[in-house]
Amino acid sequence: MSEATQETLRTLIVDDEPLAIERMQVLCAELDGLSVVGTANDGQSALRLAEKLAPDLLLLDMTMPGMDGLAVAKEVGKIDVPPAVIFVTAHEDFAVEAFDIDAVDYVLKPVATDRLERAIGRALSRRDSAQSDKQQWLSEFWVPNRSELLRIDADEVSRIDAERDYVRLHVGSGSYLLLQTIAGLEAKLDPDKFIRIHRSTILRKDMIRGLRHEGLGVWSVEMEDGEDLRIGRTYLRKVKAMAGR
Repeated sequence: MSEATQETLRTLIVDDEPLAIERMQVLCAELDGLSVVGTANDGQSALRLAEKLAPDLLLLDMTMPGMDGLAVAKEVGKIDVPPAVIFVTAHEDFAVEAFDIDAVDYVLKPVATDRLERAIGRALSRRDSAQSDKQQWLSEFWVPNRSELLRIDADEVSRIDAERDYVRLHVGSGSYLLLQTIAGLEAKLDPDKFIRIHRSTILRKDMIRGLRHEGLGVWSVEMEDGEDLRIGRTYLRKVKAMAGR
């Protein structure tokens, strides 16, 4: 992939006014960092296209009939790899709400090319930062086993349990002890792949089959192998957020 391709944001324009969409397409054509992959004139269409096209960026109108821009941004935020959002609006009143949901920028209409260019620069910087952070996540473990050290790919670990100053890595039908606290290890693991459900348990997300409410506010995780693991109350909100709840 060329450097130019890597620096291009695949962009979806969302606005209920056809003339506003047309003007935004013209502005985007003047900027090197954008490639418009689609347009939508209402919130529901925007969600369908976001799921289908997987854009890097939404240029999103704030006020639209039916589902407004804030609602769209909240929904696309639940996608596995959510696009960045730049709100483009004629109204100043929603800036606080926009940044509460982690929007990249809030651009007022009529949009000037230089103002849009600055917003795009912020989106590119955020993506570069996220990619850099992602590359730093722990990708392998070296664990003692008899008289040797074994390399274990992080993606092979299904579960991690705390055992005093050690953690136990579950790999297939076996397990290995590693001198490491669970809190220290959690900070090194990719949160897109692993989630802590209890003070003594971290799980690989794709090994989770579902969540079960046991009553009285108690929830458990059902694993792919059929085992049920209780979710600690401290971690319940984050686990439910993983499921979009």
